[in-house]
Amino acid sequence: MTFSFSYHSQHVTFETAPDLFSPKNLDRGTEAMLSTVTFEPGQRVLDLGCGYGVVGILAAKIVGPENVVMTDVDPLAVKTARRNAEQNNVAGVTILQSDGFQDHQETDFDWILTNPPYHEDFSVAKHFIMKGFNRLKIGGQMVMVTRRRLWYQKRLSSIFGGTDVHEIDGYFVFHSEKRRPTYATRKRRNR
Repeated sequence: MTFSFSYHSQHVTFETAPDLFSPKNLDRGTEAMLSTVTFEPGQRVLDLGCGYGVVGILAAKIVGPENVVMTDVDPLAVKTARRNAEQNNVAGVTILQSDGFQDHQETDFDWILTNPPYHEDFSVAKHFIMKGFNRLKIGGQMVMVTRRRLWYQKRLSSIFGGTDVHEIDGYFVFHSEKRRPTYATRKRRNR
């Protein structure tokens, strides 16, 4: 299966597979998340749980492929994302098979973007939030999209010291910025 669309004047085509998330088109949650983000050339971007690569490939077209890391736990997703990166002329992106942050040490991101599995328990999202904070540079942002608000808003606020919430088409897009730590935020994170 393949589909194409345009984003900020970038035309992209994606090959998918029935076993991957949203195989027929761009899912509305990812579309909502992307509508809240403006990438700038040279920024470092992590597409966490990249699936077949939509977010990372679109980011690479703007920030440069050398500035993008894409990870997914699913070997089929990683393989498909690599093909899509080549097909969309951003083969220089780094694509890794990793269970969240466990299998790579990349840091200093301006953006970490994720559409975590939110139909299950919160363990994946909790790992993404807790470990993602330390992978951002000061001023960097974690952007997460879900259908649920309260748990995510509380967890992101407790780690980042606050979060902005955008409600778009039934989805909640959270923007949480890593700020210079104060004594109070360091103490809260070390609990």
